Amino acid sequence: MELKKIGVVGCGLMGRGIAEVSAKTGYDVVVSEINKELLDKGMAAINQSLSRAVAKGKMTDVEKTTAMGKIKGTLDMKDFLDCDLVVEAAVENLELKKKIFADLDRVCKPGAILSTNTSCLSVIDMAAVTKRQDKVLGCHFFNPVPVMKLLELVRTISTGKETLDTASEWGKSLGKTVIVAPDRPGFIVNRILLPYMIEAIKMYECGVAKREEIDVGIQLGLNHPMGPLTLTDMVGLDTTLFILDAIFAETKDPTFTAPVLLRKMVAAGHYGRKSGKGFYDYK
Repeated sequence: MELKKIGVVGCGLMGRGIAEVSAKTGYDVVVSEINKELLDKGMAAINQSLSRAVAKGKMTDVEKTTAMGKIKGTLDMKDFLDCDLVVEAAVENLELKKKIFADLDRVCKPGAILSTNTSCLSVIDMAAVTKRQDKVLGCHFFNPVPVMKLLELVRTISTGKETLDTASEWGKSLGKTVIVAPDRPGFIVNRILLPYMIEAIKMYECGVAKREEIDVGIQLGLNHPMGPLTLTDMVGLDTTLFILDAIFAETKDPTFTAPVLLRKMVAAGHYGRKSGKGFYDYK
């Protein structure tokens, strides 16, 4: 199946990144939001990101203009009618995502692939509300989408081979390295990442080491670009807690029990970079 037009539900941090890389690669893109204010904010952010690429010499002004011209913002779900593949990138709420998938199933043409950018929720639960379970999968991008090279495809027990192959070729065309994960809580990356982050938080919580020592130790000892506490601040403590709770709720695996400190910090509004304070102060 040849893909020409990509739909993206949500023009937030992840959605606009997916829209940007798709447009830069030459695909026509439709990206939606729930109101004009959020849509305008997302489109402005795409424009700023492309401008930074021009300033760094990674693309020309003409290429930027061409890419922006390929992106159409909308508030109407019906504009996904002729999309070949749609990526849902709404907030991590399963009931909301199921509603979006039911709406997309009614609107999109029969052959269209429907996917979700969820980082932890059950993909088959979303597929189950459609009449095209074989054409549903997870397309888990990583933040920031224009920079990160990985695309984690999530195959459910109903995903068809053609669907997986088509999504894989699309991902590769975007310059991503594609891996395939089972539809299990945390998929591949987060299932490995989260216990690592938990241990770092617990070490800091119990006074085993200072935050800087933990981060520098991992950076220089394992050659990671940043330490686990800095990474948690970047991901968002609230996001990290949500993913941990979602995985624990489905698996009951104590490995994914959120540290008490993490829960207290989220309750206090210390979400990391997004709020200006997390394990480090960004104000």
